[in-house]
Amino acid sequence: MKLSLGIVGLPNVGKSTLFNHLTNKDINVANYPFCTIDPNVGIVSVPDERLLKLAKQEESEQQIPAIIEFYDIAGLVKGANKGEGLGNKFLAQIRATNAIVMVLRCFADDNIIHVEEGVDPIRDMEIINTELIMKDLETVEKRLGSVEKELRGNNKEALKEKEALEKAKEKLLAGQLITELADDPSIYNMQLLTAKKQIYLLNGEEGDVSEDLKKKIADMGFDYVIVDLKEKPDLKDLINKAFEVLDLISFFTTGKEETRSWTIKKGSLAPQAGGAIHGDFEDKFIKAEIINTEKLLEAGSWQVAKSKGWLKLEGKEYEVKDGDVIVFRHG
Repeated sequence: MKLSLGIVGLPNVGKSTLFNHLTNKDINVANYPFCTIDPNVGIVSVPDERLLKLAKQEESEQQIPAIIEFYDIAGLVKGANKGEGLGNKFLAQIRATNAIVMVLRCFADDNIIHVEEGVDPIRDMEIINTELIMKDLETVEKRLGSVEKELRGNNKEALKEKEALEKAKEKLLAGQLITELADDPSIYNMQLLTAKKQIYLLNGEEGDVSEDLKKKIADMGFDYVIVDLKEKPDLKDLINKAFEVLDLISFFTTGKEETRSWTIKKGSLAPQAGGAIHGDFEDKFIKAEIINTEKLLEAGSWQVAKSKGWLKLEGKEYEVKDGDVIVFRHG
């Protein structure tokens, strides 16, 4: 499955610096608001030592990792939902992403301007979430108007959608995010900003991050990573956190031509995993030959693993595990 994350935050908090570290692309970073005027999209490989070991063992010609698309969005400011700054255009671009990485500036530096004239990450978080809430409220109210017209024909689906939208509107009016409504089809299909999972990247050192901020994030049901973007940070924690937050796992296919990592939802059954490779693998699924990566590496080769009886032949009800190496049999 495609995995994409939108990087959001106020101007001058480290968004574009994060993007540069992730992608090693030299995009425009400047010490003033609205520097990034177009979304920068970077494709980042997901680091996974298992992929490297499998490729080496099989002497694969290629190794193809899972990827994440990162969208670097222009800095938001108060009133973005009404078009302030670069507002509406950039809020709309977040809709296409699976989750949001919110960058909060926790470090103090008089040489770097703060658009709100002072470092206060809790205030910054509330500003950004308010903008997301107001933009979603506008979208929900507009859709409610359309659904009201559809109800005239006693449309049961429209009634269900109306109920979901009214529930979302109530929470948004109360200044709340709606992540717990994300699985409702009506909400999911609208790609609402406040229904997306959030990961907080706290830009600074451990000592810059207050316990109040950590508690605030935890109370919202989200998680965070602390990264000093002024250094050359190891961003594996952020990528791993994205997999964790979105309930994703990896499985592998391996052979002489290529060893490849595939991303699926945790809990996916074998046919669904096959569908990540090709639709026919799901539609015409027969069986899957499966072994865990560690067992395959221990065996030294697929043939040895087979001779030892370590390969399992699984059917349609098998739930794929993280690290499974799979050969699909299909019609």
